Amino acid sequence: MSRSALLVLADGRFPAGGHAHSGGAEAAVKAGRLKDAAGLAAFCRGRLHTTGLTTAALAAAAALDADPHALDEAADARTPSPALRATSRRLGRQLMRAARAAWPGPELDALAAAFPRGAHQPVVLGTAARAAGLGPEDAAHCVAYETVSGPATAVVRLLGLDPFQATAVLARLAPELDQVAARAARDAGIALREGLDVLPAASAPLLDLTAEQHAAWPVRLFAS
Repeated sequence: MSRSALLVLADGRFPAGGHAHSGGAEAAVKAGRLKDAAGLAAFCRGRLHTTGLTTAALAAAAALDADPHALDEAADARTPSPALRATSRRLGRQLMRAARAAWPGPELDALAAAFPRGAHQPVVLGTAARAAGLGPEDAAHCVAYETVSGPATAVVRLLGLDPFQATAVLARLAPELDQVAARAARDAGIALREGLDVLPAASAPLLDLTAEQHAAWPVRLFAS
């Protein structure tokens, strides 16, 4: 495992397109459900233990070289919102471009050829992690961190929240990030033996509903 590769893949400056997405935070701010640092902590915790766990497990399974077509179907089944499915594939395409530049090799080439319109982002991320010499828990950590860091960064812009407070929220969530990543990697290992149906399917219906509303806004700061 290369710690440097893990840092590169998890870096918010890695050109994978995540900076343009709020992870549902923009809709939550507009609805008045996210107003301050305490609200950000609650929002991030809920997102981490639902969609975060689900996507982290998908990425971990991809890092273990699970069948990408089956994984992509599993991601589709776990993403009921059409807007979020489109977002995931758009982010997958952008991540693929960045990952192939950083870690060129047959794994990513094969995935790009199999999904010319883009695979789901966690499937690409897990494959990129494998191409970079990382393991399933590393891939899960990247997803878990992205799940909360994206909304935290967005809320600084949306609310003018003190960035020190936003960073403190992420720091306090660190133990839970570790727990989610470890569980996701463990569940991915079980899924490779027993079938992908056993992967986590935790959901956040409010995020799905507000994603559809957000996609219809004529003016918005973030793409999702």
